[in-house]
Amino acid sequence: MTKLYFQVDVPTRNSVQPERCGLHVFTGAAETESDALRIAREACDAAVAAREAGFAIPRRRPDGWGARGMRSGWVLDWAAATVVVWEHDRTFRAFPAQGGVGPGR
Repeated sequence: MTKLYFQVDVPTRNSVQPERCGLHVFTGAAETESDALRIAREACDAAVAAREAGFAIPRRRPDGWGARGMRSGWVLDWAAATVVVWEHDRTFRAFPAQGGVGPGR
């Protein structure tokens, strides 16, 4: 099966100040949405374990998934995570930020 590129958005909330909330975004290739969610969770768990053990958060895994920017005291709500296939032109170009996120914004 052909791998697609997915974005996994996981709601996150500060455990000390619950009014502070946001999304943690994971991206990478997978065969299905459920695989993407599982792989994102694995990358997150590895990052949290490394941080708690006093090590640097690992960079991308060989399959391209990673969990940079994990913060202590923030709780991820995996039950509320959403998974979507990225629409792209296969170049994965980075666009400079111009008052927003994404091309032309």
